[in-house]
Amino acid sequence: MKFKLPNPFPATAAALAVLILGLAAYSPSRAGILDFLQHKSQPAVQTEGPAPTDPNTSPAPVLAPTQAPNYRAIVRQWGPAVVGVTVEGTRKIGLDGPPESDWGDDPFFQFFRGLPGVPSHMPHSAEQPFHGLGSGFIISADGLILTNAHVVRDAQEVTVKLADRRELKAKVLGADPATDIAVLRVNAKGLTSVKFGDPKALQVGDYVLAIGAPFGFDQSATAGIVSAKGRSLPGDAYVPFIQTDAAVNPGNSGGPLFDAGGNVVGINAQIYSQTGGYQGLSFAIPIDVALHTKDQIVATGHASHARLGVMVQDLNQALAESFGLSRPDGALISSVDPDSPAAAAGLRPGDVITQVSGAPIERAGDLSNRIGLDVPGSRVALTIWRDHSTREIAVKLAKAEPQAMQQAASGSDPHGQLGLALRPLTRQERTAAGLDHGLVVEQVAGPAARAGIQPGDVVLGIDGQPAATVDQVRSLVRSHPKTVALLIERDGQKIFIPVKLS
Repeated sequence: MKFKLPNPFPATAAALAVLILGLAAYSPSRAGILDFLQHKSQPAVQTEGPAPTDPNTSPAPVLAPTQAPNYRAIVRQWGPAVVGVTVEGTRKIGLDGPPESDWGDDPFFQFFRGLPGVPSHMPHSAEQPFHGLGSGFIISADGLILTNAHVVRDAQEVTVKLADRRELKAKVLGADPATDIAVLRVNAKGLTSVKFGDPKALQVGDYVLAIGAPFGFDQSATAGIVSAKGRSLPGDAYVPFIQTDAAVNPGNSGGPLFDAGGNVVGINAQIYSQTGGYQGLSFAIPIDVALHTKDQIVATGHASHARLGVMVQDLNQALAESFGLSRPDGALISSVDPDSPAAAAGLRPGDVITQVSGAPIERAGDLSNRIGLDVPGSRVALTIWRDHSTREIAVKLAKAEPQAMQQAASGSDPHGQLGLALRPLTRQERTAAGLDHGLVVEQVAGPAARAGIQPGDVVLGIDGQPAATVDQVRSLVRSHPKTVALLIERDGQKIFIPVKLS
């Protein structure tokens, strides 16, 4: 786990409530928690399961919504397609601090010397071997396997353990951190592969089943229901997650989520937890998103994502009324990158995007999902609300570069390598907080997230200069390629936080 700056502020109920965490490959020495949309050519079922010879191996039937599924049949038929994934490699650590503390030669280290959990002097970088376990599942009989990108991150050797206990070396064909999907291949034939379902057909309350290797326990099955759909999580703007209450733990990452008919509808990827273990909220990547990424990786070795170049936020009822909207539906543009397709098309702050090529946009996350998984260079028709009327604007999407893709997790962040989505304080917020300037952190990713900055923080200054505008922050960040010091106001207190940019 990356070293996280201890919070020097008084704990609030919200701060203690939860952490959003990706499920890392499980390490036997400790449980390491690491951390559109249309799939247009979904492959047919690759391999049928074993012919049913007894009730235990009977295929799961098509069920009415009120009928409980035959979990035994699903596990017997499709369990052989679920694999364990073992990874080995090295990661940078600090010799005098926690793994991956990454203080390096940070000139702002002096601000934090003496705080609990902060080493008294600078550590030196070193490489330390690591060993981890995750899950995956076979999607073609000739050895193509899906798992999470974070499971194989930094892996130098990957081994796949089949349900019959055979172990095969695997090649990573490609991994896409933006959607957290990785594709592996093993040299084998005639393997049992899963069949795919339609995550769009899932409804809240539907039965689901997760199979994986939590804490290294192979072929573990847990059941639950769909709790919600289309969840947008911090750091994952491209994925409309399926939320379930199926028990998922470290090591489950990359394993399949089945519907009641035995079809894979998602890939288990994250949990919502304040302890690092399962607490009732699990999140899966919809299989159509995963297959969209898989197709690109198989064809080219990498995945490409489109970019619009706006920072957006959700509407509430008060904002909707102020813009003359009857409902708080749509993505409100708070800023536009001047060198972006959005700027070229004439989009501007205050516009509300309500549709993309006819598909409704209800929340800001819907826009990120829709644009992020589109093809760079494609044209989309945006329906926007401006000056109390509807307009149509055509936009040609650009390609999101790898660094920009990481920052898109914070709402198409225009602030370079910092990883923050910011907006100016409103007059009412300035008055209430007793501040004359500042920028509110809407979302956070990348270097800023690793430094401990949180949504809701107010950036007051950068490198000793007041942070009055977004453009000013962008300019200062571009002129400091290694480290910047942000003056943050949180819960009425102020502190400098260093952010390593490279």
